[in-house]
Amino acid sequence: MLRTYKAVLRGNRVEWIDTPPAPTRPTPVHITLLDESAEPARGQEMARVLEALAQGGGLSGIPDPVSWQREQRQERTLPGRAE
Repeated sequence: MLRTYKAVLRGNRVEWIDTPPAPTRPTPVHITLLDESAEPARGQEMARVLEALAQGGGLSGIPDPVSWQREQRQERTLPGRAE
């Protein structure tokens, strides 16, 4: 089972933010560094896309939702496979 615990890495030390795990023996871990500098750009891009969707009338701006959905679900070649 994979569990996630919040912590801050300072040099070669991990400082726990949440309650740390309580291992009874040495426990192997994988640490993933979060690139928080990318988050504001992602939020701005999401806001831009949502604004464009709203300007187009949102979902009500799709004249035939059934045919639109069929177009979106068209079969496509899977990566690494020939047609």
